[in-house]
Amino acid sequence: MNRKLTFDYIVVGTGPAGAVIAKTLTDNKKTSVLVLEAGENNDHDTAIRDSSNAAELEENFFPQYFWQGEGVPQQGLDDRAFEWTTGRLSGGGSSINGEQYVRPTSAVFREWEKLLGPLWSPRRAVLRFKRLEDYNGRTRNKAARGFNGRLDIRQAPLKPTRMARKLTAAIERATGLPEILDYNDPKTPIGPFTRWQLYQDPNGLRESSSTAFLSSDIMTSSGHGVNGRRLRVIYKTTVLRVLFSNKRAVGVQFLQEGRCVTALARKKVIISAGINSPQLLMLSGVGPGKMLKPAGIPVIFNNPNVGKRLKNHSLNFAVFTVNPSDQALPASDPDALYTGGAFLPDPTGANPGRRAVQLIGIGSEDTLTLAILYLRPKSRGNIRIQNNDPLKIVLADEGFLSNPEDLEAIKNIFKIYVKNIAAELEAIDPSYKLVSPGLDVIDNDAELEQYIKENFDHNHHQQSFLRMAPLNKGGVVDARGNVHGVKNLMVADASIIPYTVDGNTSAAAFLIGYTIARQLQNKRRKKHIPSKLAFEEFEE
Repeated sequence: MNRKLTFDYIVVGTGPAGAVIAKTLTDNKKTSVLVLEAGENNDHDTAIRDSSNAAELEENFFPQYFWQGEGVPQQGLDDRAFEWTTGRLSGGGSSINGEQYVRPTSAVFREWEKLLGPLWSPRRAVLRFKRLEDYNGRTRNKAARGFNGRLDIRQAPLKPTRMARKLTAAIERATGLPEILDYNDPKTPIGPFTRWQLYQDPNGLRESSSTAFLSSDIMTSSGHGVNGRRLRVIYKTTVLRVLFSNKRAVGVQFLQEGRCVTALARKKVIISAGINSPQLLMLSGVGPGKMLKPAGIPVIFNNPNVGKRLKNHSLNFAVFTVNPSDQALPASDPDALYTGGAFLPDPTGANPGRRAVQLIGIGSEDTLTLAILYLRPKSRGNIRIQNNDPLKIVLADEGFLSNPEDLEAIKNIFKIYVKNIAAELEAIDPSYKLVSPGLDVIDNDAELEQYIKENFDHNHHQQSFLRMAPLNKGGVVDARGNVHGVKNLMVADASIIPYTVDGNTSAAAFLIGYTIARQLQNKRRKKHIPSKLAFEEFEE
């Protein structure tokens, strides 16, 4: 069965970028948008809405909420393989992640601006974040925070526990960096803190791109826009490929509960499918010709950069015993999720003003686990299709520790930060002792390397594999998300991040979606107003 639908824009995916684009474009009641989501709308499921389930969701990858897949064995980690997955439901990854809201720092955006131009400057990034967020927390720089946006952000808990305060004090003493109140304040991006900022409403319920931008004031539960909004969201749809007329994207073909459907776009097709975006490009004929031709896929534009430069932050752990009298989270606020944390520079003293390490306290009755993320990896991986079957999972090689400098950096985190934090924490309270890895392991280089490899875990911070950059600098899309070599096709999600972000990736994805939507929304309007006003009012 084949039936055709026609809209101004087609958006693939309802994650942080896709949902923002759909809502922003249809704020103009003359603009029609079709959104295709592979999963269902599970916003009201207790497992999704209740924030206390966040850790269980990320660890168990329930098939009703996740794409099911595994990456290729990692040579740098004794051929261990990790899950290759993200959310398959309304909201995408924002509906199943750990809820941490972390803006990239100004240092990151200065790199973006140098490569891509003023559209991605630190100043404009702050202005857009302010428009997106409704911050419910404390800060010493209100001018940098938003309080009227659609995206609820809660700083939690209101009253940190003794465990969180002890950890924060130990990090402060060990690093010499003072405790900070608001790590998303551009003036204080580095230091330890007792409160995380979470994608939650004031009651602690999960906030996602779906609850924030596809809520009942935007559309009905069946996916139809309300109050004259020309929005249509169709769930349980698997997009197979983008359709072209010559090199112009004209629509998509997708499966809807067993039916093959064609949808046409008058203006643009926008792919916001996260880790699935490169597969869609390649199946549609945009990618490495050497890979596409043997798979029987007609090459629309030969771009060997598609699927390259895949990066992900590393993840390791250190475990401490605790004082049984100390609570990990306030009894009145289990949705606070985390027991303090920190953003720190490289422990060797290189680039002291830039984030390089993220520490997350995860407490329980018996232990305090310190999750350790290295934020500036040099290792790169890649994503390859296996054949022309759109339902065949890609071969995703994340290339963990393929660059030996990453292993050295992680070793230094243990040798300097973890060792010193352990000493200060035990001095504050002797009940807190480092048990994994032991100090004997940290002091033995070979044993520490083995510990890091055996205890290495997987992060869902995949980025940069459809890089936003000029074609000759590894680019797949330009500064506004337009795919190189073709017309009317865009990508907007974390895959186009040009330089690795220094924290969780979801905030960057929200920003990318909003930035690209604003460019599309105001393209016509700027023709009818003075150029200076257009620049100030609409380019921010």
